[in-house]
Amino acid sequence: MPHPELKNKVALITGASSGIGAAAAIRLAASGAKVAVNYFRNEKGAQETVAAIAAAGGAAIFLRADVRIPSECHSLLDAAVRHFGALDILINNAGSLVERLRLVDLTEERWDEVLDLNLKSAYICSRIAAPGMIERKSGVIVNISSIAGHNGGGPGAIHYATAKAGLFGFTKAIAKELAPHGIRVNCVSPGVIATPFHEQFSTPTPSATSSPQSPWAALARPMKSRK
Repeated sequence: MPHPELKNKVALITGASSGIGAAAAIRLAASGAKVAVNYFRNEKGAQETVAAIAAAGGAAIFLRADVRIPSECHSLLDAAVRHFGALDILINNAGSLVERLRLVDLTEERWDEVLDLNLKSAYICSRIAAPGMIERKSGVIVNISSIAGHNGGGPGAIHYATAKAGLFGFTKAIAKELAPHGIRVNCVSPGVIATPFHEQFSTPTPSATSSPQSPWAALARPMKSRK
């Protein structure tokens, strides 16, 4: 069902080829937004997400970019604006744990890689998107953090938990700076969601033991559409 506040708005979602990002893309499109689906490696997933949106009558494109690299972020946002005419909504969703490592095994290279992907990417994309939003005096930025940012994550998630915790401070700081320009900035911290992320990085035991924390005693699942 189209939503009047989202009709014809343009949204860019980083890391939207699967999981939460793909579900958000499909849901925004169903609400009337035009969606740019970013991916890095999973082109097939991005194509499937765009195809699902098109099949439902929505408008979407998929765009490849490594959001750790400023030049690619510039190209990504420029392509979205060229295609749809503007950028109203930025969802900084790209992220990964990459691999679980204990402190004594966590190299500087892996630390930098995970912080760049989960935290620096949000800074880069927000910095590029902000001028256009400021000029129009409207816009929305949503940063996707994680419960790991609150509780430190599971074993071997030091780098990931640190990056996701950093998103809280980043969100609060730019929210105060951009609010006078009519731009809303928020942060969402999902718990354990049944997505490819946890299929890759969680064993069945941690996933199963986390479900009793929910009143439903079950893992949450991305909601792609609402009848």
